[in-house]
Amino acid sequence: MGLGIDIIIFVSAILVGIFIYWRESNGNGAYRFINKIMNSKELQMSADNPKGFIYKQPFIPRLLFVVISLLVVGLILQFLTPIKVFSNFYGLSGLATFATGTIIGTYLANFVIKSSKVIEEKSDSIGDLLGDAVEKGKDLIEDLKPDTTKEIKETKEDIQTEPEPEAEKKSARDRLKDKGLM
Repeated sequence: MGLGIDIIIFVSAILVGIFIYWRESNGNGAYRFINKIMNSKELQMSADNPKGFIYKQPFIPRLLFVVISLLVVGLILQFLTPIKVFSNFYGLSGLATFATGTIIGTYLANFVIKSSKVIEEKSDSIGDLLGDAVEKGKDLIEDLKPDTTKEIKETKEDIQTEPEPEAEKKSARDRLKDKGLM
């Protein structure tokens, strides 16, 4: 058994972790049943509590559940099948790899589920934000375009104004005389 089989075990464990987390996020009947058996009426969880063995649990209880579950499965394999999980290094390595992959898979599923909920909640506002950004981008492009029509109008006004005839212009001497300075 080499690194290749460990990678296969790790990837499949991630998928198992994702599946377990997804199942518990949809319903926690097994956890509720165990809670009802183990606790008195006053200590039992409320009917609307979504917590499960893995779902909505902190790291340590999640880790304990995964490791204890895998140890039970390993013991069953050890004593009821010819597969010897605890008698060699490869079996223990595979068990540890599977536990690590399952924990990572649960956190990966947690991230995906939370992200999808946020996207669903914000989908309308994201569409509005995107539409606003497109409109602002169009306005910015319009502002950056040179306004050639304004320049053309100014040029036409300059062309349309007729220059004063030379004969009507007074010389500087005549203007000074008009002001009384000469």
